[in-house]
Amino acid sequence: MNEAIKKTAKKFVIANWKMHGSLEQNHALLESYVSTLDNLKDTQVVVCVPYPYLAQVQSLLQGSGIAWGAQNLAKNENGPFTGEVSAQMLRDFGCEYVILGHSERATAYCESDGNIAEKFMVAMQHGITPILCVGETLIEREAGVMELKVGKQLDTIIDLYGADVFDGVVVSYEPIWAIGTGLAATPEQAGAMHKFIFDKLSQPNEAQKKPVKILYGGSVNPQNAVQLFEVENIDGGLIGKCSLNPQEFEGICQAAESSVG
Repeated sequence: MNEAIKKTAKKFVIANWKMHGSLEQNHALLESYVSTLDNLKDTQVVVCVPYPYLAQVQSLLQGSGIAWGAQNLAKNENGPFTGEVSAQMLRDFGCEYVILGHSERATAYCESDGNIAEKFMVAMQHGITPILCVGETLIEREAGVMELKVGKQLDTIIDLYGADVFDGVVVSYEPIWAIGTGLAATPEQAGAMHKFIFDKLSQPNEAQKKPVKILYGGSVNPQNAVQLFEVENIDGGLIGKCSLNPQEFEGICQAAESSVG
């Protein structure tokens, strides 16, 4: 293993609320997060919420050990882009993280790898850590081209900005066939792809200083998290549905905490 990019032992568990929430529901959920997860020693919890709730999240989580972020940003700094939200706007609400390239957005809004790469760089320039989602469809996995697909997604950024741009970022492997289906990748499938991603990002970049964190996302629950988080190169999870249930999300975070050491 390249010692220059030796991976951190600390796990990351990121809640992706997607298009869910209300002021009342959020308040109860965030209070539960703080009461049960604020004192985790080996797990960083991050909450990524819809734009309208950033002020509420900032108000309820500031001063805690739980960080927060958004689910997308614009590649433009400002201008006539109705409905878009800029990186600086996210910074105004204390966002430290932003999800980019999630397949639900890439599919529904036809986001290209190049467009996602531009957003990636904008986030980095504004001091916001990208949570870059990569993954393959079921057809691509059955055809055996899953590494080609994920490699292309990463290469688009590397070719534009260089491998060192991945210093300290978060990459989330999310097989599209597992998202919201209840069918998670096996520990063997996830482990093989995580090793591929780690090797790809480490080999060309001898100067990398900060560790890359590679998460798994796609139908993670408290039960399969116990196995997944024990796999080498899996640094935690990007959690959708279960992040809306405080007991299930706590179970996933505790599985991450127990896997360290």
